[in-house]
Amino acid sequence: MAVNLHIPSDSQIFPVAGVRIGIAAAGIRKPDHNDLTVFSLSENSQVAGVFTRNRFSAAPVQVSQAHLSADTDIRALVVNTGNANAGTGDAGMQAARRTCTELARLLNIRPQQVLPFSTGVILEPLPVEQLVDALPQATENMADNSWLAAAHSIMTTDTQPKLTSRQLELGTEMVTITGISKGAGMIRPDMATMLGFLATDAGLSADLLKDTIRHVTEHSFNRITVDGDTSTNDSFILIATGQSKVQIQSVADPRYAPLLEALTASAQDLAQKIVRDAEGATKFITIKVSQAHNTTEALRVAYTVAHSPLVKTAFFASDPNLGRILCAIGYADIPELDVNAVRLWLGDVLVATRGQRHPDYTEADGQRVMQEPEITVHIELGQGDASETVWTSDLSHDYVTINAEYRT
Repeated sequence: MAVNLHIPSDSQIFPVAGVRIGIAAAGIRKPDHNDLTVFSLSENSQVAGVFTRNRFSAAPVQVSQAHLSADTDIRALVVNTGNANAGTGDAGMQAARRTCTELARLLNIRPQQVLPFSTGVILEPLPVEQLVDALPQATENMADNSWLAAAHSIMTTDTQPKLTSRQLELGTEMVTITGISKGAGMIRPDMATMLGFLATDAGLSADLLKDTIRHVTEHSFNRITVDGDTSTNDSFILIATGQSKVQIQSVADPRYAPLLEALTASAQDLAQKIVRDAEGATKFITIKVSQAHNTTEALRVAYTVAHSPLVKTAFFASDPNLGRILCAIGYADIPELDVNAVRLWLGDVLVATRGQRHPDYTEADGQRVMQEPEITVHIELGQGDASETVWTSDLSHDYVTINAEYRT
């Protein structure tokens, strides 16, 4: 059961001019299940991407990176679920390239203008014939209002579709931002086992879009974790179709800052929905680390706490066994950490200070906060001025069950 995950209604989903989406059932993992998604982009759209750092990156990741690095005019994306096409050698590369070739033929574009994406089981050959056979169905039913259907189509172990959409005024013009993501387990950037696609009808120069996606990613998808695993297929794509009257060429444009803020907020929404729908999750946990020497130090502490099985299982049990958090802070490998300067809050409750439990802390206060579905842990290191926030989930019996039975 997802934790407070909001699914926008039809009236809250705004199509992005220049993006059309088609859906099909290729039967890659389940019969009669929509598992193939095609995005068709208007001419002159700008596209940027960030990808997994896993050395066993999947074939579609490698092909997408090559097509993007060639500064090609990207005109289409194709996404399959049920099979990751990872750990598949030369045959996997050929399958990814053939997917691009066949879609390009249907759309009358070049194969290098297509970005392929896959998600699902690793180390199994992609049934490329089934995928190719379903491409005509996807291209024939393309529409500009298929975002929610696409959010459903790219799901694997997700229990809910993940979609965000908003409009904002920039000067006298309105721009639209809409996107989808998928992911529930094997989540730990950089990146995580997730796919994310975010589009706007604003126009951004190619160089500016690359800078923008780096900023957006660092403050969204690279701040979530479920289990500490980094997958082979992680990809986040940012699309600027340029179909609105808002055209931005540099950061000096006064419209850029509010657009960047909105894009970041949209990506955060998608990233947080991945954590809210984490495999077996019952709690959505925000870990804030402040007064660190630098960002690296703050993130090291935040992720150490977020990855601790003892901390995560305590949250699942709603057990204020909060010494586990102090323990994790202590082994986060922070040079010259002064434990007497560390302060720890659980929600609005000051738990520890000066290396020990705060004299006013009570078990009842901790229990009250731990019962909530959304919990904030705030850690002050007393070292400097840097701060960072990471979002994570608890670790439940269902997480073990889902992953033990993933292929059965």
